[in-house]
Amino acid sequence: MQLFYNSEINNQDTEFSFSREESKHIVKVLRKNIGDILHITNGNGWLFKAEVIIPNIKKCVVRIISKNKQPHKPYQLHLAVAPTKMNDRYEWFLEKATEIGIDCITPIICDHSERKFIKAERFEKILQSAMKQSLNVYLPKLQPAITLKEFLKQDLNGQLFIAHCEETNKKSLKKELKAHSDTTILIGPEGDFSTKEIELAMQNNFIPVTLGNTRLRTETAAIVACHSVAFTNEL
Repeated sequence: MQLFYNSEINNQDTEFSFSREESKHIVKVLRKNIGDILHITNGNGWLFKAEVIIPNIKKCVVRIISKNKQPHKPYQLHLAVAPTKMNDRYEWFLEKATEIGIDCITPIICDHSERKFIKAERFEKILQSAMKQSLNVYLPKLQPAITLKEFLKQDLNGQLFIAHCEETNKKSLKKELKAHSDTTILIGPEGDFSTKEIELAMQNNFIPVTLGNTRLRTETAAIVACHSVAFTNEL
């Protein structure tokens, strides 16, 4: 099945028209014609089955045949991850985390961050592409970049963890995770969190954890954390 994404389609629609760019791709590139079936999601859990009725490269029109709201998984995973020095590494994390299963991503700016700006529009496209590729009907939410200090002022619920590399008492993330519980995990930049940041996170009820015996890159640590949560909830 090939999945299309369009945020404007909703469960009240009986027909839907694609944008000029999407229409050209559907008709000219994919060669879809009258009667061909498309599967579409709006990223909010809805899966639409639609039939092409007007295969115009400027305005492709489909008729909605069926619609189904797929239930969300019984937990929410929020990763707050510092932008990496090399932008492509962060993009890799976004893609793989979406495939594995993540609900919200917040780029956090830390004391040791070398990159303090993100390309939100490009990141959104990567999330959308990964969602379609993995046949997921829920699009992860990308939050604006924010300092760690400001992030910790938010009202955060569920399990709270901070993964860092300092030689202090830390618990195993895999042993601490509980199934079906909302989870927020902090992942620092290449230079790790500062001691002050770790203390501040702990003051805000974040539990220090380790992700294993080896030192991981930022994007690798984020993927390990993401997979650990997904694996815990499969049991």
